[in-house]
Amino acid sequence: MYASREDIGYDFGDDSKVGSKPVKPNPNIDGGWAWMIVLSSFLVHILIMGSQMALGILNMEWLEEFNQSRGLTAWVSSLSMGITLIVGPFIGLFISMCGCRKTAIIGGVLNALGWILSAYASNVHYLFLTFGVTAGVGSGMVYLPAVVMVGQYFQKRRALAQGLSTTGTGFGAFLMTALLKYLCTEYGWRSAMFLQGAISLNLCVCGALMRPLSPKDVSEKYVVRSNSEDNKAKALSHSAETIKSNGPLSDESEKKEEATNEEVLDSVQHTDIGDKSRGGRNMYGLRILKRVSQLTVTVRKGFAIWYSSYFGAASLFTNRVFVAFIIWALFAYSSFVIPFIHLPEIVKQYNLSNQNNIFPLTSIIAIVHIFGKVILGIVSDLPCISTWNVFLIANFTLVTCILTLPLMHTYISLAVVCALIGFSSGYFSLMPVVTEDLVGTKHLANAYGIIICANGISALLGPPFAGWIYDITHKYDFSFYISGLLYMVGIIFLFIQPCIQKKQPKEKPTEEAQV
Repeated sequence: MYASREDIGYDFGDDSKVGSKPVKPNPNIDGGWAWMIVLSSFLVHILIMGSQMALGILNMEWLEEFNQSRGLTAWVSSLSMGITLIVGPFIGLFISMCGCRKTAIIGGVLNALGWILSAYASNVHYLFLTFGVTAGVGSGMVYLPAVVMVGQYFQKRRALAQGLSTTGTGFGAFLMTALLKYLCTEYGWRSAMFLQGAISLNLCVCGALMRPLSPKDVSEKYVVRSNSEDNKAKALSHSAETIKSNGPLSDESEKKEEATNEEVLDSVQHTDIGDKSRGGRNMYGLRILKRVSQLTVTVRKGFAIWYSSYFGAASLFTNRVFVAFIIWALFAYSSFVIPFIHLPEIVKQYNLSNQNNIFPLTSIIAIVHIFGKVILGIVSDLPCISTWNVFLIANFTLVTCILTLPLMHTYISLAVVCALIGFSSGYFSLMPVVTEDLVGTKHLANAYGIIICANGISALLGPPFAGWIYDITHKYDFSFYISGLLYMVGIIFLFIQPCIQKKQPKEKPTEEAQV
C-alpha cells in the first residue's frame, strides 16, 4: 500500500549519492548531540503545541470577560494555532537563509512578546493581533526548525526520535492545562498570560541547542542540504536554471554579483594595507558595504532554493502522492483541535463539571497522546511494518472517534473516546517521517512547511466553524459530524492516490539520465 519516493519512480534530481565519495559517519547522527536535539524539540512541543492545546481554559475566560459570541471568540485560539502552521512555507525561506538556530531564537522572542502584550487586551480584536498573529508567527518560527532538526540528526531511528520529541505536545497539554487553570484561578487570566510569556522565553534556549550539522558531519546515505560545496553549487545551479525562465534570478546575474562582491572584498583588503592613515569613516563604510553584499548573496541564494522547491521544475507539487497528502492535511487537523477548544464547555453543558474537575477529559487526551506517539513510532520502525499503513490505520481510528463523540453523554463513555482520540492522534509523530519518505531529506523543510501550512488552514477554520454551528443550532453535534466527514474525504484521497500511482508503469530512464 505504501509507496516511497523510490517505489513511485519520483525523483527531485538529488544525485548527490551517485559518484560521491563515502563520508565517515558522524557519531552525532543517531546519537550524541542528536539526543540534545530531541530534548530541544521536546521542550518546544511542550511550550508551543502544549500551551495551544490548553487554550480551552483561556477561551472560557475570554467568553466571560468580553461577552462575545462563541464563534468570534474562538478565532483567537484558532488564529494562534493556524498561523503557527500556516507560516511554515515562509519559515522555510528563513531557514534557507539564516539556519534553524537563528530562526528559532527570533521566534522565541516574538512568541513571548505576543503572550505578554495579550495580557493588556481590552477586547477580542486586540487579541487577534497580539495573541493570534504575533504569538502565532513566533510559534511557527520555532516549531518548524524543531521538527526539521530532528529529521536531520536521525537516520535509522527517525520515527522513534520524532515520536519522543512530539510527545511534548501531550506532556505540554497536561501540564499547561493544570498551570493555566491554577494561574487563572489565583491571579486572573491577564497575569496568567503575562507569566506564560515569561516562561515562553525558554524557547530561545531551545533554539540555541539547535546546533547545525557541518558538511563534514554528514554520512554517505544521509544527505543534508549543505552537504558540501559541490552539492551547494549543483543545487544553486539547478535552482537558478529553474528560475531563469520566470525571471527572479539567473546564473549570469549571480556570477556578476559574486564577482562584484569579490571586488568589494579585495578593495577592503587593499584599503586595509595601503590606506591605514585614512582609517575611521572610510573603513567603517567599507565594512558595512561588505556585510550588506554578503547578506544580499545569502538572501538571493536562499530565495533561489526556496523558490525552485515550490515553483520550479523540481517543484514539490509535481509529486501526486504529496499533493494527496496536502489535501488530507487540509481537513485533518481541525478534527483534533475542535475537542480541545470546546470540550470544557461541552462538559459543562452535560453537567459533568465535577467529574471533569477531578480528571479533565483534555488531560486524558494529552496523557494517552504521549503513549500513542511513542508506541506508533516504535511500531513504525520495525522492519516488517509499513509506516504508511500505520499512519492510515491511526487516521481511520481517529475519524471514527470524532464521529462517535457526540453520541456519548456520560463521563466514562467520553473518557474512553477521548483516550482513543489521544492514542490514534499519535500519528502526528509519523508525519515528518512520511513526508521525508515522499520527498527526501533535501526537501524536508519546504515540504513539511507545506504540510503544516495545510494543517494550519484546518486549525484556523475548525474552531470558529464549530462555534458558529453552535450559535445556530445550540449544539456541538453537527460540528463533529461535518468535520469528521470532511476528514474522511481527506483520508480517502490519501488512501487511493498511492494505489493509483503504483499501477502506473514506471518510465524507463533515458541514456542521458543514466549517464
